[in-house]
Amino acid sequence: MEYQGTVIRPEDSVRAFFNRVYGWMAGGLALTAAIAWFVSGSRAIQQVVFGSPLVFILLIVAEFSLVIGLSRAINRMSPQMAGLLFLTYAAVNGLTLSSIFMVYAKGDIAMAFASSAGLFLAMSLIGSATRMDLSKLGNIALFGLVGIIIVSVINLFTKSSSLDFLISIIGIVVFLGLTAWDTQKLRRMALSLDPVGDNSIAMAGGNPRAEKVAVIGALSLYLDLVNLFLFVLRFFSGRRRS
Repeated sequence: MEYQGTVIRPEDSVRAFFNRVYGWMAGGLALTAAIAWFVSGSRAIQQVVFGSPLVFILLIVAEFSLVIGLSRAINRMSPQMAGLLFLTYAAVNGLTLSSIFMVYAKGDIAMAFASSAGLFLAMSLIGSATRMDLSKLGNIALFGLVGIIIVSVINLFTKSSSLDFLISIIGIVVFLGLTAWDTQKLRRMALSLDPVGDNSIAMAGGNPRAEKVAVIGALSLYLDLVNLFLFVLRFFSGRRRS
């Protein structure tokens, strides 16, 4: 591929695309962590967010609405709007995730995140490097996710610590699989962004379509890592109780 006299290899385009994806993802994670940390140290904000079930429910609804809206309307919005919605979601998620500081020790949270980040990186590298089609793995992981949701609802009534521990293990496996699958999908999207030179433009971040795909890809991987982190945190907590 040649762009303005410069020959650009597909792998260079893919690498540049993933730099954009991970850049957005890192920005979202940093915003989430900063807000969660700030809220954990403010009793006044905690009272507003967690003092009323209605406020917390509205925040959860807002999170789902932002994810669904961004996913469905990505083609009709500008890259700037897509990025703004993603960062808004990350900020709202920081508010709700601040609750973990009320339940878990900060050392456990740091250890769980470090472990999750390492596992995420390993599976993301596998998903990017492997030539094996991970579609079946992804579909199995999606079925597993549905199963986790159903069993988690049941466990709200049974309150079984053993079942909760099992859910955390399955959750870790599910989101490791989704991480590899989502990364492979993003790699394929990067390679197909363009037979006419869009990839080369995307290397400079100048292609609006590529930038929007990078934002939605960042959202996907952000969700994988955050959920993986939450299940790892539950696993550490459950192992201590057992």
